[in-house]
Formats: sequence, structure tokens, C-alpha cells
Amino acid sequence: MARRKASGELLLVRKTISLALAKQMVAAAEAEAATNLWNVVIAIVDEGGHLILLHRMDDTQLASVEVAPRKARTAAMFRRSTKVLEDAVKGGRTPVLNLAQDITPVQGGLPVISGGRVIGGIGVSGVDSGQDEQIARAGTGVVK
Repeated sequence: MARRKASGELLLVRKTISLALAKQMVAAAEAEAATNLWNVVIAIVDEGGHLILLHRMDDTQLASVEVAPRKARTAAMFRRSTKVLEDAVKGGRTPVLNLAQDITPVQGGLPVISGGRVIGGIGVSGVDSGQDEQIARAGTGVVK
């Protein structure tokens, strides 16, 4: 992360997900879902977990509209795949559920990484959790 001095203070310069990049990520994720005939919701959030883009494919279960952004937010805030948190809970580490408000430890959320830094998250919901993650990986594949 570059540091610049301005007005006597150090400022951090960070990359962030633009709307244009979020649209590219959603297009790649949707292409993966469509190839497999899966209907899902795809959510892209910034590093703070704030929604940038929500995309609901036709005939996707309505609950996924809430689940996908929560998976994306969890991945961004914890800087790791939601599968890691799911595995921790399955392994008996139930205190993980109380680490943050609205944690969603269910596979299908991935951090978005650029230059070795987490710049946001992508969450997918609508099919099997492993399939959700497969779609999310396609979305992260466009990020440099």
C-alpha cells in the first residue's frame, strides 16, 4: 500500500472495487452460473462490506437476495472464504458465530483480492454452497 504525505499527515492510498469492475465480476459469475443452468443471486461489496452491486438471475429463490450480500460481507470483513468459517463452526468452534454481527459462515463468499490486499467480497446464493463458491471464483477471476 502506497503512503503519501499530505498536510503533515500520512494518508493510505487503497484500491477499491469500482462499479465497472463489479459489473465485470457479475458478468463472469453469471456466465459460470448460466453454463451450469444455475439461477443465483450475486452480490459484490467493498472492503467495508457495503453493497456495490446485487444481481438476481431470473427464477432464483427469494431468500438468496438476503443471503448473497451477507456471504460477501462476511468474506470481506474476515478477509477469508466463508467456507473457512463454516468449517470452524462444523468443527465445534461455535463462538465464531458471535465474532461479528450478521456473520454468515456458509460457503459461497470469497474475499476479492488485488495486489495481495482484500478490496471487497463476492457472495453467491441459490444453489449448493459448493456450486455457489464455484460461481464466486469465476467472479474473482477478473480481478487483477
